[in-house]
Amino acid sequence: MPLKSVLLMAFGLLFLYLLFTVGAPFLLALIAVIFLEPLTGFLMSRLKLNRLAASTISSVLFTVVLVGLMVLIGLKLIDELLGFWEHVPEYLNNANAYVKDLIDRADTSFAGSGDDNLPIKLESWVSSLTNALQGLAASVSGVIYGFAKGIPNFFIVLIVFLCAVFLFGYSLPTMKTSFLSLFEDKSRLQVEQIMINLRKSVFGFLRAQFILSLLTYVLSFLGLLIIGTGYPLAVALLIVVVDILPILGTGSVLVPWAAYSFVTGDAYTAIGLLLLFLVITVVRRVVEPKVLGDAVGIGALSALVSLYVGYELVGLVGVFLGPIVVIVFMAARKVGLLDFKIKLQ
Repeated sequence: MPLKSVLLMAFGLLFLYLLFTVGAPFLLALIAVIFLEPLTGFLMSRLKLNRLAASTISSVLFTVVLVGLMVLIGLKLIDELLGFWEHVPEYLNNANAYVKDLIDRADTSFAGSGDDNLPIKLESWVSSLTNALQGLAASVSGVIYGFAKGIPNFFIVLIVFLCAVFLFGYSLPTMKTSFLSLFEDKSRLQVEQIMINLRKSVFGFLRAQFILSLLTYVLSFLGLLIIGTGYPLAVALLIVVVDILPILGTGSVLVPWAAYSFVTGDAYTAIGLLLLFLVITVVRRVVEPKVLGDAVGIGALSALVSLYVGYELVGLVGVFLGPIVVIVFMAARKVGLLDFKIKLQ
C-alpha cells in the first residue's frame, strides 16, 4: 500500500476518534441536521420559505420535542431512582440480617463437629460479606454523585449541541460544497459517493442500535413486570445502557441482583432475573449481528468483530467508531479510492 494511502487512513482514523470524543456534540448535531433535512426541504418547497426560515422552523420543532421528552422521561426516572435509593439501607439491613440468621443456624448445626475455629470462620465470612455490601452501596453512591456532578457539563454540551443544530441547519449546503472543494475535480464524484454511502450506513447503524435497545428495553420492562420487581422503568433503562457495552452486558445488572435476591431468601425473584438475563442475552446476540449487518451493509461477522475490537481499543466510543471505520473503508474501496492488491512476489 502506498505511503500516501497509509497516512490518509491514519489521519482519517484520528479524525474519527476526535470526532467521537471532543467533537461528539457537533457530530450529533450534524446527524440531527441531516435527519431534519427532508423536513427543511419540504418547508422550502411547499411553503416557499428560504433556507434560513425553513431550517429555523425545523430546528425549533426538533428542540421542543427533544427537550420535552427529556423533561418528561427525566422527571419519571429521577422519581423512581430516588424512591429506590431510599430503600437501599433497608435492603442492605435485610440482607445482613438474613445472612447472620443463616450463620447462626450453621453454627448451631455444627456445634458438635469438634471444629473450634468454625464460629470464627463464619464470623469472618459475615464481616467480609457486610463490608462487600457496604462497598457496593458506596460505589453506587459514588456513581450517583458523579452523575450529579456531570449535570452542569451535560447542560453545557446540550446547549452547544442545540446551537450547532441551528447553525448546521442553515449552512449545510455550504459545508458540503466547502468539503468537496478540498478534493480534485476527478475525485469529487468518488468522495460524494462515499458520503452518500456513509450517510445511508450511519443512519442504518443508528437505526439498528435503536431497534436493539428498544428490544432490550421491552424485554427487560416486561420481564420485570412479570417478576414483580419495583421501579421497572428506571431499571429497564439501566439495563439498556449497560447492554450497549459488549463486555459488560445485562449480566452486570441482573446477575448481582439475582445473587442478592437468592441470599435474602427471595428465590422466585432470583430465578426470574436469571431467566430474564438468559432471554435478553440470547435474543440480543442472535439478532444483533444480523440487524447491524443488514442496516449498515456489512456482514454480520464484520459487524460483531468491529464492535468488539472498537470497544477493546478505545472503550465505549469504539462501539460506534469500529463499525463506522469498516463502513468508510468499504465505501472507499467500492468507489476505487483504496483499490489495492497484495503482491507476494
